[in-house]
Amino acid sequence: MRGLHIAALCAAALLHPIQDSSATSVFRCEDANGQITFTRHGCAPEQTQYRQEVRNHSPGSGKPIPLAVPRARTATPTTRSRAPVIVGEQDDGCGNLLSSSEKRQAIIRREVRSGMSSADVESSLGKPDRITRQNGRLRYHYRDKRGDNQLISFDEAGCVKK
Repeated sequence: MRGLHIAALCAAALLHPIQDSSATSVFRCEDANGQITFTRHGCAPEQTQYRQEVRNHSPGSGKPIPLAVPRARTATPTTRSRAPVIVGEQDDGCGNLLSSSEKRQAIIRREVRSGMSSADVESSLGKPDRITRQNGRLRYHYRDKRGDNQLISFDEAGCVKK
């Protein structure tokens, strides 16, 4: 009797349809605002529910999997190239007379050029021996080892004036 019971169970198992483990049902839920969510448990009552079959194909199954079709590129009309438009530009406060590389080269060579700030001059020549202010104008006084004097004048914005 026990063998007959096992045979009946095996026959029932063979007759029961085998469920594809790589396919599942997913619900696509869309609310009134158009927001879309996907769930396996169903949608809220105020959402519109769509049932979607999802298949996860196993690699190497031999079945071609369709990919997204690339959109055809549309040719854009060629336009004459124009000079680039500078949207934002750093202002050094001295009228941008010198680029950053020009300032860097002047500092390395220990030169003072128009358009340098007082900080640039101090980077180039060091702290001044004496600082004077006259009529709102700043002046740096330098004296080298040979006794030669150098006077650097700055405008109201604190930029070298020559």
